[in-house]
Amino acid sequence: MSESNFIDVLRWTEEAKAKLKNIPYFARAQAKARIEQLARQAEQEVVTGELVEQARLEFGQ
Repeated sequence: MSESNFIDVLRWTEEAKAKLKNIPYFARAQAKARIEQLARQAEQEVVTGELVEQARLEFGQ
């Protein structure tokens, strides 16, 4: 297994999923991709509500 495959699939906490659902549907896929990119950069395997909030602040939404 290569290192890039190690965190290909990220787990989401229930809190993070709920926060993602608060994002308008037309922007949700792009927001999810950007949030997961942040998680991978931080070498996190789990997307938390805190990470979603951090992303929201960084992306100015």
